[in-house]
Amino acid sequence: MLQQTRVETVIPYWSRFLDAFPTVHALAEAPLDLVLAQWSGLGYYRRARLLHRGAQSVVAEHGGHLPTSSVGLRSIPGIGPYTAGAVASIAFGEAAPLVDGNVARVLARVFAMERDVKSSAGAARLWAIAGELAPGDDPGAWNQALMELGATVCTPRNPSCDVCPAARLCEARRRGLTAALPVVGKRAPPKAWRRAAIVAERGSKLLLGRRRTELPFGGLWEPPGLDLEPGRTRVAGSLFGTSFAELEEVGRVAHVLTHRRLTVVVWRGKLSEAASRVQNTPLGADYDRLELVDARGPALASLGISTLARKILALAHEAVSSGTA
Repeated sequence: MLQQTRVETVIPYWSRFLDAFPTVHALAEAPLDLVLAQWSGLGYYRRARLLHRGAQSVVAEHGGHLPTSSVGLRSIPGIGPYTAGAVASIAFGEAAPLVDGNVARVLARVFAMERDVKSSAGAARLWAIAGELAPGDDPGAWNQALMELGATVCTPRNPSCDVCPAARLCEARRRGLTAALPVVGKRAPPKAWRRAAIVAERGSKLLLGRRRTELPFGGLWEPPGLDLEPGRTRVAGSLFGTSFAELEEVGRVAHVLTHRRLTVVVWRGKLSEAASRVQNTPLGADYDRLELVDARGPALASLGISTLARKILALAHEAVSSGTA
């Protein structure tokens, strides 16, 4: 959970997740929908899917016990070099290195490394340095100290060099390069992504689609939608093989991902009785399942729904409440 998410954001999710899945067996046996529901709001949902697969691997292939070495940990789906190094060193005392963004910044400054830390050569050099430094005596404390140093002292801007315990060893400080390091290549700006979403209702029930796992937001449920081609301004209600009354546009939702900037045009309409066999309708390219879900019942809370989908539903509800739809 801490990968790509801040600590203060994670804490309540961590507590709820462990309450729901107190053991690796509980997580392995849980339906993916329930796992994604507990993760909903944290983003980067591929992490949750891999965590679920990882738990199933631990139960099926390791008798419910985590491997204790970094090499063994790497065999678990979803565990990469950083997680393997962190778990092996902190939990099992292996002299295994780790490199995250904070550690990369500390090492790049202390050793005045002027390579791009995101490049293959730069990353390899950082891992080599971390491996040389990892001590045999309490490597977990060492790795945690490096991460904490980067998070609280050797910060991206205005680092507190005057209180840094590594100040006298820091080549960047000696050479006056602290502000210039680490070197990080420019990230490409997020690409525009335009979609339309249909909030279709029958009484108290909503039509939701589950996105195919290989797509962005894979495995999550949302009001069904489609990508908008340039110049396309109207959405056909028959897209999913259902029959809608006239649809009304109720507004737009903006949502920014790491590599994409979404604008979603939200439409709302009533799902006709003619669409009574919605589960068996053609699904199109984005969804592997469509369901009518009681918007006021427990079923909705048990589904994984992204922050974007919640924004879309909130906008539709707001339009109804204000009388604009």
